[in-house]
Amino acid sequence: MDELTEAFRRLKKRDVDTFPAVVLSVDKEQGTCTVKADELEFTKVQLSAIIDGNNQKYYLFPAIESSVLVSPINEDLHRLYVEAYSEIESLELNIKTVQFKVDQSGFLLKKENETLKELMSDLITAIKAMSFVVSTPSGPGATTTLNNTAQFQAVQDRFNQFLKGN
Repeated sequence: MDELTEAFRRLKKRDVDTFPAVVLSVDKEQGTCTVKADELEFTKVQLSAIIDGNNQKYYLFPAIESSVLVSPINEDLHRLYVEAYSEIESLELNIKTVQFKVDQSGFLLKKENETLKELMSDLITAIKAMSFVVSTPSGPGATTTLNNTAQFQAVQDRFNQFLKGN
């Protein structure tokens, strides 16, 4: 039983631990950053523990000069990733042809070539251009007057400020 206990103790003890660092730069295209810890710079620190080539990614992009906790993958100091963040600049999630991005300027929800912002804008534009056929004593006629166009314009303006285009 002593051998088993010793094996578990060795397994729990890691040679390389998580360490605090400061973010110097971020490469959003590569999903990496450069950090500094105790006068040492580490480049190409992954912002996701797993990066694949299938456009399926989830990134939290740290703010420059913010603090992060960095950990090695399989105790390899040449393969580091950010484990925890003190300040996030933006978030990006890609699942095949779907993108979701969030930053201080708003949200982007995109599937292939369509964005939620464009869809909402097209919907409100169509509503503002509505016309109806009405029956009157003198016969059928069309009307194009929308009494609350200003309200729809105000909603469209709010969507434009809330959602991002691309």
